[in-house]
Amino acid sequence: MIKHGASAHKHRRGSVAISIVPLTPQLWPAFEDLFGKQGACYGCWCTHFRLPPAVRRENDRRRNKDHIRERIEAGPPPGLLLFDGERADGWMQIGPRLDVPEWNNRGRVSAPLEDAPADDPAVWAISCFFVRASARGRGHTHALVEAGIAYARAQGARLLEACPMRQSKDSRSIGLFAGSQRVFDRAGFVTVAERKPGRPLMRRVL
Repeated sequence: MIKHGASAHKHRRGSVAISIVPLTPQLWPAFEDLFGKQGACYGCWCTHFRLPPAVRRENDRRRNKDHIRERIEAGPPPGLLLFDGERADGWMQIGPRLDVPEWNNRGRVSAPLEDAPADDPAVWAISCFFVRASARGRGHTHALVEAGIAYARAQGARLLEACPMRQSKDSRSIGLFAGSQRVFDRAGFVTVAERKPGRPLMRRVL
């Protein structure tokens, strides 16, 4: 049985308990099962914003997997896992902007604004989501964002940012790994910049 601990955020969907917890090394088997043999998003293993493009081009899914496992083992937790009962069905990468250096590049739509510099440890980001295919459409990203707000606040963050995609007509769009704008709208985020149509930089003051 998975021991989620006191820091878990609890939700209920019918008779099923939903728990959202920080990803610690002890939960690696659940994370590995969620991402599957392909490593989610073509073997990315949620390293897209962690590794420079040249390194990403050299890496295969095995190296990406090793990289994220080392990061998880090093701590602190790089994100939150959503459990539906005993199975991990959702993941959200959340933490200080410093932890996802490629998210901060000046040429990116997610680049920081002057009032929220990337080197400020109190400026946090939600940069990625992954939800098990069989569990999509159940509101898991909404639950993850809600839990993420509470988690970031508890860790001393003053701002939480995201750069989602305005809802695509195709729910399978690869861009949705960044999340859907409507999820962040509902969670009280506001748009602070939009460098590319359909990709707002959004913020919630904590």
